[in-house]
Amino acid sequence: MKKAYLFPGQGSQKTGMGADHYRFNSDFQKRCDQANEILGYRLTDIMFEGPDTTLTQTKYTQPALFVHSFALFELLGHKPDMVAGHSLGEYTALAASGVLAFEDALKAVQRRGELMHDAGETQPGSMAAIIGLDDEAVEKICGEIHSEPDHVVIAANYNTKGQLVISGHAAAVDEAMERLKESGAKIVKKLPVSGAFHSPLMASAREELEVILDTLAFGIPSAGVYSNVTGTVSHDPEVIRENLKLQLLKPVRWAQTLQSMQQDGARHFVEVGSGNVLQGLVKRTLSGVGISGFQ
Repeated sequence: MKKAYLFPGQGSQKTGMGADHYRFNSDFQKRCDQANEILGYRLTDIMFEGPDTTLTQTKYTQPALFVHSFALFELLGHKPDMVAGHSLGEYTALAASGVLAFEDALKAVQRRGELMHDAGETQPGSMAAIIGLDDEAVEKICGEIHSEPDHVVIAANYNTKGQLVISGHAAAVDEAMERLKESGAKIVKKLPVSGAFHSPLMASAREELEVILDTLAFGIPSAGVYSNVTGTVSHDPEVIRENLKLQLLKPVRWAQTLQSMQQDGARHFVEVGSGNVLQGLVKRTLSGVGISGFQ
């Protein structure tokens, strides 16, 4: 039975995550202490003690989720057949499959969080969850509104059937929210994020991140790696690198990723990290598979 490991992204963080593991498991503690040293500050204090207002800042959220999930993955001691991560979680998947060294991945994640934070300030935007409409209906309305470079709104996260996240300039997102309500969406909810992630508004962050990714060694994965951008598997380090470069500006095709994993033989999905968001998405997207979590 093939097993797929899934790693969460922003929104799954919670104050206190990993505190018990740190207290009682020396291997987990060593990995977290190494992360503190690499980052140059005590990330563990933010993870374990918060406050929430600090942990939810993108520049801290991303390293915290990465370190927590990767350290948990090591505790499991298993080799998955395939891996995927939602947005930020894709970096954890790459480290878990041996494509990136822990140190390199953490440094990239640290800078990614900082760059996305800065992009959110220089190109203010927002995101909203849309539940209860077909993908095509959401795409059509976003396409009608997205008419100018300063009035962008796109489908950014294809989480599961009938559940999308849109992203773009605040005014365009607000306009889309109204139109989508009128078109019959059951839930239309603005998300508490600091920028328009996975949209063209992240262009300034992508430029520097590309340079960073080109300096890193990408190895051959020990498990099939599924890309957010394509929703399909790759074992080619250079293809994985190029997909990762595109990730900030392109939609997260999560539903397609899960479907591809099942088609390729995955019969059990394990969410490794804080929360249970990804377990819920597996349940709503696939049938006939096992689902569990480790946090």
